[in-house]
Amino acid sequence: MVAQIRAHERAYYELDAPTASDAEFDDLMRQLRDLEAANPDLATANSPTNRPGGRPTGEFAQVRHATPMLSLDNVFSAEELAAWAARCLADAGVEQLDWLAELKIDGLSVSLVYENGRLVRAATRGDGTTGEDVTANVMTIASIPHTLAADPAPALLDVRGEVFLPTAAFAALNDGIGRQNEAIAAANEQLKAEGKRPRSPRKLFANPRNAAAGSLRQKDPAVTAARPLAMLTHGIGQLLWPPGFAGPMPPSQSAAYGLLGAWGLPISGQGRVAGDIAGVQAMIEHFGAHRDEVDHQIDGIVVKVDDLALQRRLGATSRAPRWAVAYKYPPEEVNTKLLDIQVQVGRTGRVTPFGVMEPVRVAGSTVAFATLHNAREVARKGVLIGDTVVLRKAGDVIPEIVAPVVELRTGGEREFAMPSHCPSCGAPLAPEKAGEVDLRCPNAEACRAQIAGRIEHLGSRGALDVDSLGQEAALALADPMATLRVSSARPAPAAAETLDPVLADEAGLFGLTTADLSRARVWRWTPDGWRPKAFFANDSGEPSKSAQILLDQLEQAKTRPLWRLLVALSIRHVGPTAARALAARFGSVAAIGAASQEELAAVDGVGPGIAAAIGDWFAVDWHRRVLETWAAAGVQLSGLAAPAPPQTLAGLTVVVTGSLEGFSREGAKEAITALGGKAAGSVSKNTDYVVVGPGAGAKEAKARSLGLPILDEAGFVKLLEAGPDRSAAG
Repeated sequence: MVAQIRAHERAYYELDAPTASDAEFDDLMRQLRDLEAANPDLATANSPTNRPGGRPTGEFAQVRHATPMLSLDNVFSAEELAAWAARCLADAGVEQLDWLAELKIDGLSVSLVYENGRLVRAATRGDGTTGEDVTANVMTIASIPHTLAADPAPALLDVRGEVFLPTAAFAALNDGIGRQNEAIAAANEQLKAEGKRPRSPRKLFANPRNAAAGSLRQKDPAVTAARPLAMLTHGIGQLLWPPGFAGPMPPSQSAAYGLLGAWGLPISGQGRVAGDIAGVQAMIEHFGAHRDEVDHQIDGIVVKVDDLALQRRLGATSRAPRWAVAYKYPPEEVNTKLLDIQVQVGRTGRVTPFGVMEPVRVAGSTVAFATLHNAREVARKGVLIGDTVVLRKAGDVIPEIVAPVVELRTGGEREFAMPSHCPSCGAPLAPEKAGEVDLRCPNAEACRAQIAGRIEHLGSRGALDVDSLGQEAALALADPMATLRVSSARPAPAAAETLDPVLADEAGLFGLTTADLSRARVWRWTPDGWRPKAFFANDSGEPSKSAQILLDQLEQAKTRPLWRLLVALSIRHVGPTAARALAARFGSVAAIGAASQEELAAVDGVGPGIAAAIGDWFAVDWHRRVLETWAAAGVQLSGLAAPAPPQTLAGLTVVVTGSLEGFSREGAKEAITALGGKAAGSVSKNTDYVVVGPGAGAKEAKARSLGLPILDEAGFVKLLEAGPDRSAAG
């Protein structure tokens, strides 16, 4: 286990090419600590549990730190955090103290040494005692001052911080590498045809931390300068004033940040001082839910005793301070095996590759599939079937394969090739237009996968909002054999029973009966292997409660507002904004179908492209048959358009962050768009209003830094009711 950890440390700290995810490494370290605690005779002074980081690589001059640069011990639960805090209180001999909580940046630890106000040296942490001299490269980082704005300046300041690559810059960096890989993949086709050896794609960075470390360790500072690295300071290693001058000595860590900021050093505005551990836990929970709203990657919250005198009293072990700890979030990135790359067919016929992986726990759920977008994306990332890959699942985002771990390749991996025919219906695949990357199945009317996709979309919250009509229900009704088509991780049975779909297409959806639903079955994986299971019936074949619930919801959906029905039709490019405008202008599906291209394009928010898509949709015979069948089943296709409300928010961009008592997230967006506004997901200088509720974090901070109007919920209600002139900014 020790050898395994040391190999991972070398790959991570010294080579910037990790072969284990952070979660795997943390788990190994925890196992080693538990083993040494149970068997003290096995613990040695050279154990990985007793030293921070890795050794210097030897590629740069070595620098000995004046005071050690230590690592942090980790906790993974509220109980472990509370136990650590209780030990701090007991060791300090106090009943209460202030805690400083700050974001744990996933970057590269660096020491900056200033002499008489001038930056003279920058070094990596290395093994905590000796690091690497990266002064020339650090000098290229725009946020790091070469001279302190202090008069007089300290005789010596050794400040510690984290160098990182913002997530947007990381994406741009990998995108550039990906474009080069696309060109390599295209050239390789010709090389293979000529019998020549193909070129290997460039290696993508697995995460922003690797990218930052690799950028900072460039031999040529010009390469470092071309990458927009940033730094935030998080502590002082040493502070000495000139002889005879008694300069300020901050009493607390939070006060030290104020001093560093006044001198021009970059500090974070996200820190929070709490008088009890419950306040710290509140910050942990908030950023656990909103960590992707921060402009740099974080993997937890660092909790420190704020009082510097108490920090000195509590001291440190050989590896970590006793007065600080890192609360680690569940990992958003893990490593797993890519077993296969298959394709799925969406509701518009687009054929999308996806990875089939060894199931792995990430971001609170078990993941076995991840998107790869298209064949060009597979080439961009240089992913091979059989690779160990870095898998990322941030918040509610669809799991994504970030990059392969090239160092773990065995030679048995193989390339992926897009199929020539639809895996669902067998139709030949082709781009919709010349030069397009995406392949599409042209068999929209009869392709089972497309029908199931349209039914699922129809029930989505942005369309007819039928809760019971999710992905699995749609498959049970229209494509019950789909599961077996994507079962590389669990091979399909040799003689699989063919399950017939209940619905030929979406036309019959509103005519379903409980008897129809009792026939719906879908292949499911059980402890006994694959089994066809009834979806809306019990074991005896009788309709279950879920069948009647779906029928009741479909009955309610028959009278949804016209704009929702338009979204449900899966007309290309017609989303809620265009659908609202069309419903307000024409008042019925028939009127929209009869309108000319010019009339459609003249509607605000529609334009020529959407108008052409609408015309194409209504020109298809079976589309009109779906509408006729729905109308016969009682679906209202006209008379549902209420007079358009005054467009008091036209031209305005509004961001809602945090939780509001009177609005769901979707409800707030709908309220904004109904009045002509744009409901944006991120704050920028072009944002007109930011609505904040409890739990607002980075977006509120950014809005305040930009001086944008900020509204509480009451102000938001006034904005909706009376327009911008009478809303109250807070």
